[in-house]
Amino acid sequence: MAWIWFHKLGSPPHFYRLAGRMTPWFAWPALLLCLGGLYGGLVSAPADYQQGEGFRIIYVHAPAAWLSVMIYSAMAVYAAVGRIWRINVCHALAASCAGIGASFTLVALVTGSLWGRPMWGTYWEWDPRLTSELVLLFLYLGYMGLRSAIDDTARADRASAVLAIVGAVNVPIIHYSVTWWNSLHQAPSVMKFGKSSMPASMLIPLLMMLLGFTLFFVAIMLVRARGEVLRRERGAQWVAEAAVEA
Repeated sequence: MAWIWFHKLGSPPHFYRLAGRMTPWFAWPALLLCLGGLYGGLVSAPADYQQGEGFRIIYVHAPAAWLSVMIYSAMAVYAAVGRIWRINVCHALAASCAGIGASFTLVALVTGSLWGRPMWGTYWEWDPRLTSELVLLFLYLGYMGLRSAIDDTARADRASAVLAIVGAVNVPIIHYSVTWWNSLHQAPSVMKFGKSSMPASMLIPLLMMLLGFTLFFVAIMLVRARGEVLRRERGAQWVAEAAVEA
């Protein structure tokens, strides 16, 4: 049964219609969670006893950093599934992830630099976490550049899938860099085993932002994936029928 559902989801017209119905179910909760998280983090949460008001950048930086890694992982999985089972919808999902992931990675790097200036005395340091995050941005850009450089969609799917899969080796490096090497970057305070070291007044808004950003990503990915599916299937009969229905 699950195998039948899996192949049905790989049908472009089925995915296109399902994604259109599902997008609002991710977009509206994302908006509400982000608004609540921003209010809780920027207004209600107390100032940090060490970093003062400057710590509040964490409510944008941490979710962006989390998504930069999570989106690349999803992109690599989609690319691998598309490569192995030749499911074009998965290649469309992988392609849709790249631009979003690159944007969140850039936000994570910029906000991290702004945070690092008062904490470390410099905007940039070749710290293991920062360096591996910069490599992640280059992987996203390389994936998008490779796709755009190949005119044939099938060849672009195959080549970019290999790059995405190989580049996934950087994901655990980013995650464990603060424990494997001496790092200026602070150790995990939320995504770790055991109880979080953050008080609830700071932690709850951060968790709201993490979930809100994640749902926002899913909503935007579905919108972009629908456009990518239409581009790939523009000559198909179902696309003409969908245009008439719209």
